[in-house]
Amino acid sequence: MDKRFFKMFGLTEEQAIAIIDTPLEQLEDASDKYIAVSHLINFPTEQSIAALVRAIETSNPDELDHRIVRRKAVESLGRLQAESALPVIRQCLKDDDIYTVENTVWAIGEIGTKESEILEEVAQLLDKPGQIYRVIIHTLANADYQPSLERVRKFTEVEDEPTRSAAIATVCRFTGDYSQITEVMTLLQSSSVNARRGCIQDLIDSRYYKAIPEIARCPVSLVFRLRGLRMLLDAGVPSGEITFTEIQPYLEQVLYDHPNDLDLVHEYDATPVLDFVINELYETDFGRCYLATKTLLDIYAQEAPQALLVTYEDKAYNDYGAHYHVMKLFGWLKYAPAYDLLIENLHNREPQFQKSRAACAIALGELSDSRAIPELKICLNTPIWDLKYACLLALDRLGDSSGREICTGDCDWLIRAKATSN
Repeated sequence: MDKRFFKMFGLTEEQAIAIIDTPLEQLEDASDKYIAVSHLINFPTEQSIAALVRAIETSNPDELDHRIVRRKAVESLGRLQAESALPVIRQCLKDDDIYTVENTVWAIGEIGTKESEILEEVAQLLDKPGQIYRVIIHTLANADYQPSLERVRKFTEVEDEPTRSAAIATVCRFTGDYSQITEVMTLLQSSSVNARRGCIQDLIDSRYYKAIPEIARCPVSLVFRLRGLRMLLDAGVPSGEITFTEIQPYLEQVLYDHPNDLDLVHEYDATPVLDFVINELYETDFGRCYLATKTLLDIYAQEAPQALLVTYEDKAYNDYGAHYHVMKLFGWLKYAPAYDLLIENLHNREPQFQKSRAACAIALGELSDSRAIPELKICLNTPIWDLKYACLLALDRLGDSSGREICTGDCDWLIRAKATSN
């Protein structure tokens, strides 16, 4: 890790503001101001908002270091949902830097303005060449800015899949005609991981509940799928459009996350060697990781456990993507010697390994070792809903019902629903 970041750890609000107010050329390292601007999202105060506004107003868009700080300051104001800063943020829509414009449009969406003049300025960007159009369309859709319909419609046939997906979904929402939404759903099987992730978001925003089975089988990280299903449940169950019982099988299918329950989009031309398959667990496109997982289970089940232990000790222990797949594979492989490692990582509170904790819970259920029951029950006190749900699944697998009794009064309606389900 870059040692520069250590000195910034634990910055107070006052220290961060002082750095922001120091001219860039007087700082020992230009990145200090970027880090300070980023850090102020931890302080939702008028002082922080004012400092971020000054960071924008005193930046020189013609200089790279200034542009980088300017982009981040706009983003931080968006994260703080600083409505008072809208007049300054709005001016950044005119920047020549497309990434500053992208952050500006996103920030306006996060703040959630309904001012038609601002939204019209955003919509006009659709006629400006070279912009990052997906975020523009997304912001206009969420603001329900109907006057942008025909401008958005122009993007329903563009080559860029994430942009096309957002445009089609937005036209469906604006017109109430969902006959073209299947074109968005086909992108769940795109070779582009960004298109797959993007169309899940578009289907969520469209409240298209019929897509839930296909979302569950889409080969992207379960984080995207779980987020999608949870958002659809939180919207659809209170409105009566769907029920927990209807969606429960798909939700649990995603939590188990077995490669056989996914529609994989990649394939090997020939059977790869074991080392190659292990290395595929480190890919950022989880579609490739799931193909590797399936290959390990189908072809290398005998050799895989030792190879997984080796790669864990080598680098998977510190790679949150591969870490997740390794933990889950120990369960699918029924590899009992991994018990202690799974228990250790079940209780790993490092935020980057959060999804691995649920993977460990599922894996422990697969090992059929009753020693895991009290360890799993400890995790029922967590605020992390998917970890609690995974622990309930594992406890069911181990024949223990006391976890359900604990969760019948949980603060999360979804956990209560699981605890009282058949």
